[in-house]
Amino acid sequence: MTAEACGRCGAQRAAERDPAVLLAWVSEREDGAQRWLCPRCARDHVRDIESKLPTEYWSGPGPA
Repeated sequence: MTAEACGRCGAQRAAERDPAVLLAWVSEREDGAQRWLCPRCARDHVRDIESKLPTEYWSGPGPA
């Protein structure tokens, strides 16, 4: 199993110790692959996520 990291900024989920912040990480499946978003990236892209906009159309920097 690979380390869980944010697909946008590369933040490592394992580095977080606060249980409340760990629960704020977003997990999604796209084309059969699991992706993670850190709380900050999830917050920045909540409208993109809710509208099911493909990630290549999200505003801001792309995957790390």
